[in-house]
Amino acid sequence: MPDRPSVAVRFSAAEIAARVEEMAEEMSGKLPPETLVVSVLKGSFVFAADLIRALSRRGANWSMDFLTLSSYGSGTESSGKVRIVRDIVDEVRGRELLLVDDILESGLTLSFARDLLLERGASRVSICALLDKRGKRRTKIEADWVGFQVGDEFVVGYGLDWAHKFRGLPYIGTIEK
Repeated sequence: MPDRPSVAVRFSAAEIAARVEEMAEEMSGKLPPETLVVSVLKGSFVFAADLIRALSRRGANWSMDFLTLSSYGSGTESSGKVRIVRDIVDEVRGRELLLVDDILESGLTLSFARDLLLERGASRVSICALLDKRGKRRTKIEADWVGFQVGDEFVVGYGLDWAHKFRGLPYIGTIEK
């Protein structure tokens, strides 16, 4: 069996939980009760689940749908081409949406998703990203809510993967080779 790389903790489970609660508090007061949460899979599934539960504790019982997009494959750099792997099923026309993703990096995936949902008639699309990696941005897009800023490091855990591995870690870490 090949050696498994080690992972250094970047944000602990406790730090993440506290930040998710803070973000839910901010969002619940700013977005309307009929907001539709659209989670970009696969990476955001852990974050989105924790966020929707935190919102629910504040009385924001919003609907949720899922959009699977791909631009990475098995590599660590975006291909630059975004494709829909699984589309949402809920109607978005005239609704406010909260688009949730694990990381805002190049901006290509979230720009694609936001523009797609606006073209379909969403009245507004707010963006929430667990991590923001501004140094890699290739489009003019910013998140309305960000969990943590990160530098040019490859992060895994809490839903984020490296070649489909490490998603189940309860913290966010960096690969140490």
